[in-house]
Amino acid sequence: MKWLLIIFFLNYFVSVQAQLLDSLTLDTLNSFTSIEEALKQPDKVIKLELRKKKLKVFPPEIFQFKNLQFLDISKNNLTEIPDSIELLTQLQYLDVSKNKLQVFSAKIGKLENLFHLNLNNNEFSAIPVTIGNLKKLRSFDLWSNNLDVFPESLSKLKSLRVMDLRAILISDKEQSRIKSLLPRATIHFSPSCNCKW
Repeated sequence: MKWLLIIFFLNYFVSVQAQLLDSLTLDTLNSFTSIEEALKQPDKVIKLELRKKKLKVFPPEIFQFKNLQFLDISKNNLTEIPDSIELLTQLQYLDVSKNKLQVFSAKIGKLENLFHLNLNNNEFSAIPVTIGNLKKLRSFDLWSNNLDVFPESLSKLKSLRVMDLRAILISDKEQSRIKSLLPRATIHFSPSCNCKW
């Protein structure tokens, strides 16, 4: 019986991984644009766009969408992303830009299929160390945040190709350090702040 369970879970894991869509397919896929509409067919929700819905709290119903691969919840009034974000294991695209986020859950590191992460126009002061677990991450947008902590774990982002750090006060020395952590990536900076810290 124990072996049957192990085989079942292995088969389930393989089938889940096989269902991940490529970025072009994700781009062209029709989106669900309301929670109510999505809840009628939770297993069919792969792409969910909840932009400009005046949300103040991350809707817990989202965690019912086990096949979710694309989530755009930008241009709302969210103040936090819950730790439960780790449940969205198939997520490849996450856009939480233009909210009021100050702290991003360290559980972000559990989203190992993530290739695009947009956190721009928030109020983050630090990137969690667990960001280094996102081995597939290719695009990372942090434009216009209050960042002053850039962990060494950024160096683990071997797939990263583009990172946007414009509109953030970063000294010449720190810009050089960040570049050395990510030699394969194109990093966009604003002119140095000539800061002394």
